[in-house]
Amino acid sequence: MSHNAPLPAFGALAGLKVVDLSRVLGGPYGGQILADHGAQVIKVEPPAGDETRAWGPPFADDGTAAYYNGLNRNKRDIAIDLSKPEGREIVLKLLEDADVLIENFKIGTLERWGIGYEQSLRERFPRLIHCRVSGFGADGPLGGAPGYDAVAQALGGLMSLNGTPGTGALRVGVPVVDITTGLSAAIGVLLALVERQRSGRGQFVEATLYDTAVSLLHPQSANWLQSGQTPQLSGNAHSNIVPYDKFATRTCEVFLGIGNNRQWKKLCEFLGQPALADEPRFASNAERFRHRDELRALLETQLQQVDGEQLCRDLLATGIPAGAVRSVPQVLTDPHTLHRNMVVDVEGSRAIGIPVKLSRTPGQARTKAPRFGQHTRELLIEQGYDAATIDALIARGIIMEHPAK
Repeated sequence: MSHNAPLPAFGALAGLKVVDLSRVLGGPYGGQILADHGAQVIKVEPPAGDETRAWGPPFADDGTAAYYNGLNRNKRDIAIDLSKPEGREIVLKLLEDADVLIENFKIGTLERWGIGYEQSLRERFPRLIHCRVSGFGADGPLGGAPGYDAVAQALGGLMSLNGTPGTGALRVGVPVVDITTGLSAAIGVLLALVERQRSGRGQFVEATLYDTAVSLLHPQSANWLQSGQTPQLSGNAHSNIVPYDKFATRTCEVFLGIGNNRQWKKLCEFLGQPALADEPRFASNAERFRHRDELRALLETQLQQVDGEQLCRDLLATGIPAGAVRSVPQVLTDPHTLHRNMVVDVEGSRAIGIPVKLSRTPGQARTKAPRFGQHTRELLIEQGYDAATIDALIARGIIMEHPAK
């Protein structure tokens, strides 16, 4: 691993150098995971900047969208025009002691610039792990096509499973494919790093929105491969388990996740209907599934009489999965969210915390997302450039400290 630049002395990935050429969501999210755990991540932005800087409102005081700030903390930032040969030379210099390159350029762009992985980077930097995030990969019937989260949700089948017969297919409300592709990218990089300890060699790692969307189809994909029956829109209900669904109570909506007969018996006791558990129609999951409409009607009647929040607290306390349906503000101010450090203060701004907790080498949210070109001079000085050369590169528009208009 590289020892050229100042290294954060914390985290499982301390000493790792990552050059992150990616923009928007999947790539930056994967890079942020590595940065949260101590990698030195250098974000390289194009002259106009990462477009998510403008994806607001809301905007921070400096005019940067919250969307961008949520994906780029703990990184240092340099802005380079890669369409110019001198710009590409700077990136190649950054890669000399880098461990990982993350990029999500349109397929063929790096090759056009002469810096594709097979074309030049693999030979020039044999230890480099090159991670490409793309919509569909480079080949196959959809190879090279542009990818966006909602399109991947549609083409990858997720929309066909989300919604009710009344609403029709619905997009999942968060960019779940982009985010999980970022996770796949980070996992792929870590796998390649472990393998490099054995072989001494880097490799090409690919994470695509399409493959990730298809991988998220469990259990409906497994069900179809087994039975040949097309999964239907089932709203909040589970495709295999009953009752596993959203219900209205006297005070709020709740989700009950009853996964086995023991939990079913306990729920019936809580609702003051212990005999319901032993009725032949409802005695096993297969029978409950067969009679799910009757069961739902019975439960709805009982639940209308109870305080939903209290019911869920009582059920959870006895080991039964249940939760009130909460809003984002409710979640982000909840005592358990705060106890788990899932909302943190980063240089005076509130942000989401780190979901993976390591006991000896925990991750940290240390610095907020960088301003455009914030570390351009600092990073070039570390690479051996002198002030006059840096000034000349800025004057010629190869690098920049302010976004191109």
